[in-house]
Amino acid sequence: MDRRRFLKLGGFITVSAATAGGLAACGGDDHPDGQPDTGTPAVPPASGANWKFPQSVASGDPKPDGILLWTRVVPANVDDAAAASLDASFSIQLRVTAADNAGALGTAAALAGTAVVDAAIPVAGAYDCTVRHKITGLDAGRTYYYQFTAGEVRSRVGRFRTAPAADADVSQLRLGFLSCQDWSINHWGTFEALAAEDLDFVVHLGDYIYETVGEDFQTGAVESLHTPLALPDGTFKNGSGGAKYATTLNDYRYLYKRYRSDPRLQAVHERFAMVATWDDHEFSDDCWGDAETYNAAGNGIEQHQPARRRAASRAWFEFMPADIVFDEKQDGIHAIRIYRELRFGKLAHLVMTDERLYRTDHVLPEAAINPATGAPLGSIGARYMVPAATLAAAEAAKMAAAGSADPLALTSILGNDQRNWWRDTMARSPAIWKLWGNEVSLLRMGIDGSNAIATLVALQAVGTLSASIQGALTSTGGNVPVAAAVVAAVSAGAAQSTAATAAQAIAMADAAAGDKSGSAIAAGLTAAQAAIAVLAFEQAKGAAAGGVAAQIGAAAQAIAFGYVKPDVLARREQSAFIPAAQKAALAPFFQRFLLNADQWDGFNAERKALMRHLADNGIRNVVALTGDIHAFYAGTVHDDYDAEGGGTPVMVDLVTAGISSDSFFSYLKSAVGALSESLSTLVYRTLSLPVPALGSEPVSVDVNLLDHTLAPSAVTAATVAESLRVSLRGALAARGVAEGQLDATTDAVLASLQADAGFLQQIVPLCQQLAALRSNPWLQYANTDAQGYAVVTVTPAALTCEFRQVNRLVGGKAPAAVVARTVKATVPRDTAAVSIER
Repeated sequence: MDRRRFLKLGGFITVSAATAGGLAACGGDDHPDGQPDTGTPAVPPASGANWKFPQSVASGDPKPDGILLWTRVVPANVDDAAAASLDASFSIQLRVTAADNAGALGTAAALAGTAVVDAAIPVAGAYDCTVRHKITGLDAGRTYYYQFTAGEVRSRVGRFRTAPAADADVSQLRLGFLSCQDWSINHWGTFEALAAEDLDFVVHLGDYIYETVGEDFQTGAVESLHTPLALPDGTFKNGSGGAKYATTLNDYRYLYKRYRSDPRLQAVHERFAMVATWDDHEFSDDCWGDAETYNAAGNGIEQHQPARRRAASRAWFEFMPADIVFDEKQDGIHAIRIYRELRFGKLAHLVMTDERLYRTDHVLPEAAINPATGAPLGSIGARYMVPAATLAAAEAAKMAAAGSADPLALTSILGNDQRNWWRDTMARSPAIWKLWGNEVSLLRMGIDGSNAIATLVALQAVGTLSASIQGALTSTGGNVPVAAAVVAAVSAGAAQSTAATAAQAIAMADAAAGDKSGSAIAAGLTAAQAAIAVLAFEQAKGAAAGGVAAQIGAAAQAIAFGYVKPDVLARREQSAFIPAAQKAALAPFFQRFLLNADQWDGFNAERKALMRHLADNGIRNVVALTGDIHAFYAGTVHDDYDAEGGGTPVMVDLVTAGISSDSFFSYLKSAVGALSESLSTLVYRTLSLPVPALGSEPVSVDVNLLDHTLAPSAVTAATVAESLRVSLRGALAARGVAEGQLDATTDAVLASLQADAGFLQQIVPLCQQLAALRSNPWLQYANTDAQGYAVVTVTPAALTCEFRQVNRLVGGKAPAAVVARTVKATVPRDTAAVSIER
């Protein structure tokens, strides 16, 4: 559609042009010539004191010469979240000034200083009394303050900063980025910390609201400030009870109004312009186009809900301060377009995409019927923990079916038009840094099931092997290396008598500096048996300085990872080291899996096409700012993760955890048992930690093993203990430890833990072995059990990102000390790489 025509048909937006004297043109954008009217709108002004601004004010999409301002105003006696009267029609006043009003920011004090805009703004009940007012003619790179007035009632004072001029040399740009703010779980103290940051603007990457109320993932602990939500209409997800989801325009409007009622979220909007896109929950969980994925229509096809999609899109348009338009005369997904770009001098170019409206269904739809059961596949195996080979074959088949005109037509996140726009925008950008507002992660997150299972089996064998070596000491006169060689040979299939003879031969050859392997083979062992027996002997001998326990441990590790693990890798579920009761359950997991096919891993061909475009055109310094997955990640995006060595890095992806939504770790921890209890060690291990101040009942915390399973890292006792800090602090708070004592108590427990033999001999080695899997070597940082936000600082030389993890609830309230830790990621100019500073 022609851009001018689109604006002409757009929804309710008014426009003012700033002037030196403070007079401004004002009007709507839906007039016959596509230009706003001038003068006072033809509606009566609000009068008297019976008014309020229940969702405060907001600004968005800063341009060098303008901004979009937002508010909502209703009579004072109307409930804050109630629908406005449809026949409401009045005007309010807007003033904008460049004068310093920092002292009044966030208050209803009168705005001081000469106005550059002083305009009457019409308000219409048809848009739930929301105001979306666009200002042009402002100075570039300047801070402004603004305030709305209805009769005698003033809104709070808001602030925004315009973007630098397109040709400006900018030395620094600071922005925050965030996502996933579920009202119904945890706390929103994070917004208080974000509001206190020194930023130019913030980027919201979606899940600003959650369309569901009462879902399982929304029924945990939540701060008392957030009272339960009740949708005006809503539809039960299952039957006639339980969770509901937003269905009507009233439902979606209600959610935005309740979410925006939180004063801490209001404070962020009052202080910073926001650049926002949506993800799935602004419409429906893991949606695509106008289709929801809650359940199939009965024939394996997901339900298309155009009326619901239209309601969701309109509510987003009404309540988000985004410089876009909603075309009431268009049907379906074409009523709105939110992908767009913003420039910040020569330094940065922000490219915001829409990764829901134009995407195709998942390559393996969860609604597809499983022929083995006759029921829909569901999320496991289609969306999460998806066999990589199955996914690749399905994608190839769909690409073949799509034809040569657009092979990605059936396997796309962006859709053809947006994909071409993205390519063109990236190619023509003159900015040093290209920042991509990207909803779902581009990073490959896979697990080699065979390697993981073999590692787990080997780890489980260490204890048994240690006990066997200990038991063999009586027959070897206490000689640990000889006992270790006996156990190693027997583990490899040798008869006990042959193993004993060979072990003595190894010892004799060692004493004479002879050929130990040759001696073992001469004593009756096979070459493989001899090799592991010699390795165990040597490892035990080499650990002699640490005593008997150290020798036994070293030898057991050598046997477990020198023979048990290779045997499992070679023979899979047929290995003798896998218990008979687990063979059938583990058999399906001896393959490669992708963790989440709802993100770019599920649309691998399109990701390759985008990365190839960047590489072929020499487009450097592309960094994605990503949300969605409720975890912090930093890593490099490669041209082809399936190539030898994982391909070549092309750009960087920085992923923020959710503001309040439960972590990805917590979701996977709950789901892993349904897959296989044997795999739970890839995700977590529960510890019971004594806390003297709490008496005899210990505190339980889960060691996050998923981080190590996903990303290589340097693991020490100190790093594993520190990774427990936030969860332990939260667990102590839940047990009633006073907030003033939380940090000291946490420090004491973690210090004691690092001296615990079980922690040092079991947990730490487990984390080390999982990290050694190197499942995703392009991942430089993973924290999958966190809430928080991120702050990016852009300079011509480098881009840094500070991941801010926040503390958990304390006594039903947000913690007084909100930020728990900061981890810094640095991306150097002209290199697709990222380094981490903890």
